Amino acid sequence: MKKDAGHFSQKHPADRKILDRVAKAVQEKAKGRELTCAQAFDIARKTDVSPDEVGFTIDRLEIAISRCQLGLFGYSPVSRIIKPAETVPEDLEQAIRTALVDGRLPCAAAWEIARRHRMARIRVCSACETMKIKITRCQLGAF
Repeated sequence: MKKDAGHFSQKHPADRKILDRVAKAVQEKAKGRELTCAQAFDIARKTDVSPDEVGFTIDRLEIAISRCQLGLFGYSPVSRIIKPAETVPEDLEQAIRTALVDGRLPCAAAWEIARRHRMARIRVCSACETMKIKITRCQLGAF
């Protein structure tokens, strides 16, 4: 984790409370002060809450999210592992362009495109890198 990392809880209203069952699950899965993106989504599924609720809990507990499933952050020592795709198939490019909101692709849309095209999520993000399109609205609230 970066030296200046932390203070994640400051981006949320002070009166918003965490759910005990979610906090317990996060604390059980976290290694040190980190929890992977995949673990966070697993917790959301198992505790029957939204990924955003898990992200909020992670922030409140000052735990860093690692290993973004789109390859955008949380990989040591380089942070990002995403690389531009050599080529972007026309149908994938069209799917991405259709899903843009204000010129950016929401994380949830990237996941849905990957599901529909039966490809790894990171491949959608690689296509976006090639197309110079930013991913936004992390489902966990990281960005």
